[in-house]
Amino acid sequence: MNTASQFEIPAGYLKDAQGRLVPELLVKPIDKARDQLVQELINKAVAVKTALVDFKKTTFADIAAFVDLSLEQYDTKLGGKKGNVTLFSFDGKYKVQFAVSENIQFDERLQAAKSLIDECITEWSQGSSPEIQVLVQDAFKTDSEGNLNHGRILGLRRLDIADERWKRAMQAIGESVQVVGSKQYVRFYQRRDETDQYDAIALDMAAL
Repeated sequence: MNTASQFEIPAGYLKDAQGRLVPELLVKPIDKARDQLVQELINKAVAVKTALVDFKKTTFADIAAFVDLSLEQYDTKLGGKKGNVTLFSFDGKYKVQFAVSENIQFDERLQAAKSLIDECITEWSQGSSPEIQVLVQDAFKTDSEGNLNHGRILGLRRLDIADERWKRAMQAIGESVQVVGSKQYVRFYQRRDETDQYDAIALDMAAL
């Protein structure tokens, strides 16, 4: 362990990237200026991050409180987590969208569904639509990390197929879905003048 890291840096010294104490007289002015700039920018960035975190918390709380207030007008309460909602200003110039995105996974029942679907595809191989076969096969393909595409698998339930095995497979897919977490989002929009189009108010530095 570097003993210099256990104590405050003495006056007249700077600590380098290896944790060594270097007399300021030996540090070039440009290196001092660079260090000062980086320290100032980092301090400002941390302050902005803290403000955004506080803003996010209060925004979620304010929206939840408003939804409760609105529901009280109808003598009802919203059970569980607040769902998706869009709020408009009175003049329609601004809107705030609050959304809950659920993280889903499939349990072991998906394998039962896949087995039933495979039976159907094998039996239909001579007379079924090639497009349906490709659609089903693509639905269970995994990406480079071995993850399934949830949207493609759930999309199979929109196919109107009367085979009893297919119906049981679709039921198994539906019952295999497990919500393992959720994330809340809030987005802000401003309407373009004289149009019905809204532009996002960017809070991401890369989008500014």
